[in-house]
Amino acid sequence: MSKLWDQMLLVPTVVRLASRAPRNPDAAWEGYWRGIRTTGRSGDVLWDSDSLAERAHYSDAIAAHFDPDLPVVDVGCGNGTHTRWLAGLFPRVLGIDVSKGAIEMAGREAEGVHNADFMVLDAAGAGAGELLLERLGPANVFVRGVFHVLKPGKQAAMAANLRTVVGNRGRVLLAETNFRGNSLGYLAELGATRQGMPLQLQRALENLPRPGHFGARERHSVFSDSDWKLIADGPVNIEVVPMNASGLPQWVPGYYALLSGAKDSGTEQ
Repeated sequence: MSKLWDQMLLVPTVVRLASRAPRNPDAAWEGYWRGIRTTGRSGDVLWDSDSLAERAHYSDAIAAHFDPDLPVVDVGCGNGTHTRWLAGLFPRVLGIDVSKGAIEMAGREAEGVHNADFMVLDAAGAGAGELLLERLGPANVFVRGVFHVLKPGKQAAMAANLRTVVGNRGRVLLAETNFRGNSLGYLAELGATRQGMPLQLQRALENLPRPGHFGARERHSVFSDSDWKLIADGPVNIEVVPMNASGLPQWVPGYYALLSGAKDSGTEQ
């Protein structure tokens, strides 16, 4: 009862902060990234933990299943932390994001990384799959923390675009937050109390679309059996920047899935 009561005491603060968020998602993301001053493990961006432990979870699947000769698309790349990591593993990586501010920041932070490029693009937008295929040819795809902030229609549109991109050779590795409690519990788990709100959480609440969760059920509804084949999936810890006084790692329960295109879906690449 005490924990529930503590969560309820967060309501006025959450309502006040969330009421400031733009209604248009693209404008919300642009405003968010324009307001970021520092990145990395001690920075302003909630999810920019640059966690070696989390990355190790993906590395084995990538090494085993991504075609090393194909380029990689980092969807929702933000300031490019994972784009730069992937550039150390593959000959060419393209980071895409809906925010021009994010892409500009990613370009600055990737100075000297010659096999990483960046482009402003909505991966759920009409024609995005064809545009990427024309630019890169078939590619592997990495997605961390994008599907859980999209509405179902946008999720389906993005999955369809990714199907175009991967063809019959590419693979998709996605990792999404999958906290199954309510949003107040999620905030409390990350350090929000009635006495205060960590700055990274406050920035997200004030600027961004309300997140949901994305697990096996959601993945199955978006990545249909007629178009996709599930290779592997399971739980993963999505690490966030430390927001506690001790500086110890913090994470959110998450879900990952590795997928390929279904052979009979009509894609010939």
